[in-house]
Amino acid sequence: MSKIENVKACLMDEDAVNRAITRISHEIIEKNKGAEELAVIGIQRRGVPLARMIASKMEQAEGVKIPFGILDITLYRDDLSMLSDVPTINGTDIPFSIMGKKIVLVDDVIFTGRTARAAIDAVMDCGRPRLIQLAVLVDRGHRELPIRADYVGKNIPTSLDEIVHVQVREFDGEQNVIISAK
Repeated sequence: MSKIENVKACLMDEDAVNRAITRISHEIIEKNKGAEELAVIGIQRRGVPLARMIASKMEQAEGVKIPFGILDITLYRDDLSMLSDVPTINGTDIPFSIMGKKIVLVDDVIFTGRTARAAIDAVMDCGRPRLIQLAVLVDRGHRELPIRADYVGKNIPTSLDEIVHVQVREFDGEQNVIISAK
């Protein structure tokens, strides 16, 4: 079971997460009229396994290989100096050219919009994609920048005194969305 303290509720169990991933995958295919020129990039950390799941579902639905990459935005964060004197770099691995591609960035939660902004900057430093779209499992509100997700698994209104935890098997041994008090 989860090691999260002050749990208020489990908002999405594993089945709900899987349904949301499947729906997001199909919405991406539908909005882009197929998978041609699409590539999926997961934002380190929990965006990566979610992106893998989305890419896999899209491959199953379309019968084509979807280029997949991993993006570390650590050095693009506007709060880097507040995080640590020695930030942890998880690494970027984008083994394909993004030139002219439709890039779908995947993250676990959109909150202020600052992570998405940093991810867009990082992608643009890799080349010039045709377009960039954003998919998130959870939109919790409280935006500080004019950024929105194109694909959302679940909108969860929160207070600033709450934390949304997306747990994935790869890192947490379980898959769900939990809300807790700070």
